[in-house]
Amino acid sequence: MERMYSVKMDSPKIDTLNSLSTPEIQQVNQNYAQAPQERNKDSIHCPTPSSKPPSPAPMAFSEFRALDEKTLIEYIKSVPALTSKLGNNLDNLSIKEVGDGNLNFVYIVANSAGSFVIKQALPYVRSQGESWPMTIERAYFESEALKEEGRYSPEHVPEVYHFDRTMCLIGIRYLEPPHIILRKGLVAGIEYPLLADHMADFMANTLFFTSLLFRSTTEHKRDVAKFCGNVELCRLTEQVVFSDPYKVSQYNRWTSPYLDPDAEALREDNLLKLEVAELKSKFCEMAQALIHGDLHTSSMMVTRESTQVIDAEFSFYGPMGYDVGAFLGNLILAFFAQDGHADHANDRKAYKEWILKTIEDTWNLFHHKFTSLWDKHRNGAGEAYLPAIYNNPEVQRLVQKKYMTDLFHDSLGFGAAKMIRRIVGVAHVEDFESIADVSKRATCERHALDFAKMLLKERRKFNGITEIISAIRQECASISFIEDKTPAKSPPVLAFFLHP
Repeated sequence: MERMYSVKMDSPKIDTLNSLSTPEIQQVNQNYAQAPQERNKDSIHCPTPSSKPPSPAPMAFSEFRALDEKTLIEYIKSVPALTSKLGNNLDNLSIKEVGDGNLNFVYIVANSAGSFVIKQALPYVRSQGESWPMTIERAYFESEALKEEGRYSPEHVPEVYHFDRTMCLIGIRYLEPPHIILRKGLVAGIEYPLLADHMADFMANTLFFTSLLFRSTTEHKRDVAKFCGNVELCRLTEQVVFSDPYKVSQYNRWTSPYLDPDAEALREDNLLKLEVAELKSKFCEMAQALIHGDLHTSSMMVTRESTQVIDAEFSFYGPMGYDVGAFLGNLILAFFAQDGHADHANDRKAYKEWILKTIEDTWNLFHHKFTSLWDKHRNGAGEAYLPAIYNNPEVQRLVQKKYMTDLFHDSLGFGAAKMIRRIVGVAHVEDFESIADVSKRATCERHALDFAKMLLKERRKFNGITEIISAIRQECASISFIEDKTPAKSPPVLAFFLHP
């Protein structure tokens, strides 16, 4: 989604939801708009506006309307939770629309007393108009997820100040500069010494405290049911991560002609398809914990001292390994991209070592923090392993070891799947896209793709993160660049759409 927390709308890609408004998703939205009386009365939803141009809304803003700078001021005046952040003074107010023009309205609101960001979801793709419908319920799920994640990891989630279900609008903390998107920092070669610890802390806390290791089945099923409503964004992930890369799809692209044979080989790899099917099944059926659902390196903003996780609209109750794998997989992509950014002044070798250390530290710290929480709350309300049954140190050790081994292998598999879709699927990453030499870019992508395919198929052979680091080094050792003047084919307009 548009990065709503700081002024940084310069990414070359367009948002996740824009290009994959599939016929299925469009039909769901049409049904949603045309037959609200048929929806479950207990479901949480935002109203779909009329196709007519919005007329001036009453001060109470009792029905949905898209806001502009002028009407936003009137809206803010009606919300004490927002005016208080501005010192209850709307004089000399600065409002800047920073959305990239595709999906949401995103405003930075500030004066000398304070600031916040307003993000308003629209019921259609903003850049295309009402002919391209899109669910606005995503604003509700994003707000709920950020609140829940903030409850368990307040140091790493920006505070939600306000949510308006009718207006499909979130008011949230503004992350001031020097916060930048982590992916941009990785492309620039910036080291973040606290990143591994911060992300391990975020993942351990948000995943443990929303799982049956801590909660009763009653609590768990209640929240699983609530987030099951985020079906459209889950289906989008199912399509772009687990389906499209393994078939001919109008949305796929890759660095052609260099990777044409690689893309074809991927579509013909039967073992890979079997493993992807297993991962898709887990993604769809395993309601293990509340996951962010989009935890790549563009979903966090960082400084050397701060790490803030944003953009939680893909959240639902799913497999923990999807979050852990998304983060680790994107770090591995960043690693393989570094040779494409190296030059005579900086060969990036030291930075590649920092990335590898961050990958290793992230898993090790996550493992330690997660199991420490488990040990601390072993006799609590969690109903996954009842103390009356798992009542001796030996069985407790066996249970924990199996759980963490399964989570490790899930993380490797999901991470590999996320890597693959970033190379031959619809949405690519700036790590590779910003490499100007197309031949060099393709070489980096090929090695990342080869590693991801191996990892997905052979993930159960790895016993620890140090073995993964060794395997990455082995793949990297074979990288060599051959100058090639062959021009790459221009990607279609849809090339920069989508990014779960």
